[in-house]
Amino acid sequence: MPKGSAELTNARREEILAACRKLYETMSFKEITLKEIGQQTSFTRTSIYNYFETKEEIFLALFQREYELFAADLDALCEREETLGLDELSSELAHALERRPLMLKLLSMNLYDMEENSRMERLVEFKAAYGESKDALDRCLRRFCPALDASGRQRFLYAFLPFVYGLYPYTVVTEKQREAMRDAGIDYVYMSTYEMARDFIRTMLGGLS
Repeated sequence: MPKGSAELTNARREEILAACRKLYETMSFKEITLKEIGQQTSFTRTSIYNYFETKEEIFLALFQREYELFAADLDALCEREETLGLDELSSELAHALERRPLMLKLLSMNLYDMEENSRMERLVEFKAAYGESKDALDRCLRRFCPALDASGRQRFLYAFLPFVYGLYPYTVVTEKQREAMRDAGIDYVYMSTYEMARDFIRTMLGGLS
């Protein structure tokens, strides 16, 4: 860990994460290197190694942040005083996913690379953030779906979590992919993240209630 104040350490970590996030908007995971990330920061590239050993650790930290923000959104939803019906809850959960496009992109495309090439302590921190988001979702189910017992909540969670893995590639489609679908003669209905998530959640919860 580099010498200096905790504020400096946090500021530099945030700068590294911001640089990585910006590059990921226009470059692929494979294209991005520590050199590319370093060129976007105000300090030397070698200083990055004081905070992250690999680019995968940087991406994993970005992913961890996304899970933390997702959990915070769910907890804020759970703390509302009003009662939400099936349609309202499905809509709110779908909006929570809609606000996390980076989380969905990382989840669907690069999870194994990030986990395989990160130190165990970084992976444990990430898994803890994932676990908190899962627990936050369970708290929402307890709060707004009291008729669901533990078995019902578990069935929903273990349908919802794999579903989220595939949400990004089904809703973020390039023009090349659209052209290929047309040429293949596939009549595909494109939906937004919100629409697909809302319909899935509403269908699942409706079937379990």
